[in-house]
Amino acid sequence: MKAAQFNNYGGPDVIEVDHNAPIPSLGEGQILIECYAASINPIDSILRAGYMQKMVSLNFPATIAGDFSGKVRELGSGVTDFGIGDEVFGFAPIIAGGSGAAAEFIAANALMTANKPSMASFSEAAALPLAGVSAIQAIQNEIKPVPSQKVLIHGGAGGIGSFAIQYAKHLGCYVATTVRASQKDFARNLGADKIVDFEAEQFEKVLKDYDAVLDTVGGDVYKRSFQILKKGGIVVSMVQNPPDQESMSKFGARSVYASTQVNRASLSRISELVDKDAIRVYVGREFPLEKTREAYAYFENDHPKGKVVIRVK
Repeated sequence: MKAAQFNNYGGPDVIEVDHNAPIPSLGEGQILIECYAASINPIDSILRAGYMQKMVSLNFPATIAGDFSGKVRELGSGVTDFGIGDEVFGFAPIIAGGSGAAAEFIAANALMTANKPSMASFSEAAALPLAGVSAIQAIQNEIKPVPSQKVLIHGGAGGIGSFAIQYAKHLGCYVATTVRASQKDFARNLGADKIVDFEAEQFEKVLKDYDAVLDTVGGDVYKRSFQILKKGGIVVSMVQNPPDQESMSKFGARSVYASTQVNRASLSRISELVDKDAIRVYVGREFPLEKTREAYAYFENDHPKGKVVIRVK
């Protein structure tokens, strides 16, 4: 089978497509998926660049990507809740026990797999798992908003941000977001009420009295976010861990690091939202499997809107 793999750490140029990669064997609780599409997340690039070497030991060659959609072709021992031919989507990165998603066949954990949204194409479904679940869990579990609350979402044109804007609006929030000037129309179409061009203005100078911030950027952006909060407000960060105690004390605010747990329940929840048209998937660009290297170069250098998808079938 074909699989996009890397044999050493580095930039996108280390990715090669092996045309004779072995079809992965299944362990207990796994499913063999005929992959139709995969999508790119920042964690893929971080892992491939070698920044997680001290935490994760890879066996090369390593198949890149984790998000996938496709059809069930074989069931491993202990799997009884899927049938051959079922259309599914999920998360199968090598760092979570999967075989990697950018390949014609994938070994995926059944507990990280769910039925594909009926209203989504395979490419759209592949764009959902990590970014969609991250956005929903951060808002639902940490921000816990009520209608009319004011929420700022950083990086609103990215994968997590684009889903977070839509979900916060679905819950009745007033939503502001930070994007580049070229991404303003995109953010407006997602439903954002207030759009700040972060290249031209400082968000803390134009926003105030917000209940919550969802931070997908970290660093200085994270620290400046405290300035726009009401007393008792919260900064939920996908990046900053541990939270900044000094800023919390100075501004009378809370801050938490939001980790993501991709499981069948969370995947089924976002599938339900898509089928209800509460959340739409925006695929900024698709690349064929043979162009996986170019897909990652585009993702890492060109500031895409929405998600970047690798089309396998």
